[in-house]
Order: sequence, then structure tokens, then C-alpha cells
Amino acid sequence: MRAAIYHGFKQPIAVETVADPACPPDGVVLRVLANGVCRSDWHGWMGHDSDVRLPHVPGHELAGEVVAVGPDCAKWRQGARVVVPFVLGCGRCPRCADGHPQVCDDQQQPGFTYWGGFAEYVAVPRADLNLVTLPETLGPVEAASLGCRFTTAYRAVAEQGAIRPEQWLAVHGCGGVGLSAVMIGAALGARVIAVDIDASARKRAGEVGAESTLDASAIDDIPAAIREATGGGAHVSLDALGHWATCRNSILCLRTHGSHVQVGLLAGEHADPRLPMSRVIGRELRILGSHGMAGHRFPSLFELIEDGRIDPGRLIARRLDLEAGASALMAMDQGAAGLDGGIAVIDRF
Repeated sequence: MRAAIYHGFKQPIAVETVADPACPPDGVVLRVLANGVCRSDWHGWMGHDSDVRLPHVPGHELAGEVVAVGPDCAKWRQGARVVVPFVLGCGRCPRCADGHPQVCDDQQQPGFTYWGGFAEYVAVPRADLNLVTLPETLGPVEAASLGCRFTTAYRAVAEQGAIRPEQWLAVHGCGGVGLSAVMIGAALGARVIAVDIDASARKRAGEVGAESTLDASAIDDIPAAIREATGGGAHVSLDALGHWATCRNSILCLRTHGSHVQVGLLAGEHADPRLPMSRVIGRELRILGSHGMAGHRFPSLFELIEDGRIDPGRLIARRLDLEAGASALMAMDQGAAGLDGGIAVIDRF
């Protein structure tokens, strides 16, 4: 099969012919129909993820069609269209037993713990537990973002943050996850304020539901600006970027009893940020992490899509072939240039 592969961290990602994946006894092999270009894969390519072993094929945000089924897989048949949660649970640990495979003790992640969706085919183990049927109303390009961006944002906003109608939601960083959070927050009735340094990202945030936007490059004190704009601070705030400054700003912009949800990966030089814990204590703030979403929770997000309250297709700025997707991944640290504030999806392999 053709796959975009790198043999060294920060080294060129090139399309090569490699062996097709073997079908796991309890899993399936998918023909990849679409795969998003996500900053998390950029972190892997940079060497920020200890799970990545070289050589490596990135890609964890994929939709596909089942082409092979293992003998111990009972639920799936060839031809089924599916979306893949980026965390695959084991089905045996206490976390999976509690219904939370997204934090499984023995999890696997395509594109991180093994080769992912920047390829014609990808294997998915433990398919009966983890795969999710793709609704007929969703095309594979639109669905590619559901395995990571939209599901991650939905869990962060609706479940971890527990946002309620008319509450203020602040979103720091308007990349794929951040824009998904803006759209979901607005769909759930929240008042959304979005922060980014990129004008096109702020424009897109306004188009998909942000009530107001702030330019982080032009405002000295973002938390103060949010507290003023919201009449006391956000009820829920997300760091969707993963930077010491956005993490800190997200905490400082909260009102008393507010909730900070960390979604963006804090890696490299940002892995151990200094946090304003005196504010956390004095205002009884909540600090939460959010790591994907369990496959059995996807229907709650599908309901918002099927009744028209959110449209994943509105965030897609470019459809790329495999070679262009590899180039786009290597350039992710250059911001949203060329994407008009949207996201890129590989749909030609």
C-alpha cells in the first residue's frame, strides 16, 4: 500500500510503498476514505510523543470502509462504513468496565502506538468495542474529524465542562478542536468568546458561533478582557492549543467556581507550565483534562449533526492528496496560513 512515512523525528515525511497491515484476530482492516491533518500528529512527528516508534505512519483522525474482518470479530462485515475513535480501549481494564475506554489502561492509538491513517489501509484491533457506524447522512470527509476533533471538543465542552445554556464559554486557540468547540458550545446554547492570534481563524470562529472574538496578539491582558466582556469571567474555558500562555489565560479568565478544561497537548517546552494555583484555590476553580470520547458516546454528537445544529463540513478548508497531506502536516507550526481558518483532510490516497 501507499503510505506517508517518516524515518526520523523532524525528518521529511515521504510517500512510500509499504506492506499492507495484517488483520488482527479481534479487529478489522479498513480502506481509509479520509483522514484529517491534525496538530497531534505534528507533535508525534516532532518527537513529543513517547509512544511513537520509528519508522512511523501518522494519522489518527479517520473514516474508512471495512475490507477484512478477523475471526474473533463478531459485529462487523465487509463494506461497513465506520469512524474510528482515536483511543481504542482494551475492554478488560477498570476504565473500560466503567464505560471510559478513552482513558483505557491498555489503550492503543492509530497514528501513535501503531501505524495510522496516512495510508491506503489501517488495522483496527478490538473492533467490536471501538468502531462506530458512520451515519448515512455523513460523507467520509466530513466524518474524518469525528474521530478526534469534534468528539474531543464535545466531551470537553458538554461532558467535562458541563456547559449550560446562556453560560459563557471561552475557547483559547481556534484550530480544528477549538473551532469544533465553538460550534458545539453555540449549538448547546452557550455564549462563546474565541481567542486566537490569526485573523482568519477568528473570522471562522465568528462564522460558526462565537459571539465575540479577541486578538491575542493585540491585547496585553486576555484574561482581563474576557472577564470584562463576560461580566465576571467565563463559566467554562478551554485551552484548545496547548501552550503555557493559553493554559494560564484559560484559568485566569474564569469566574468563581468556573471550570478550565485542558484539551491541547502541552508538549516540548510547554509540558510543565506554571499555573496560578492561588487563583484556583481562592475561587474554587476546577481543572479538568479531556482525552477524546468513548465510541458509545458518539450518538450524542450525531444527534446534533442530524438535526442540523452543527455541520462538520463547515470547517473543511482543503481536501488534499496523500503527498500534500504530508506536506501540510510538516507545516502545522506555521498556523492557519492557506486554510482560511479551517482544517485540511486527506481524501485521495
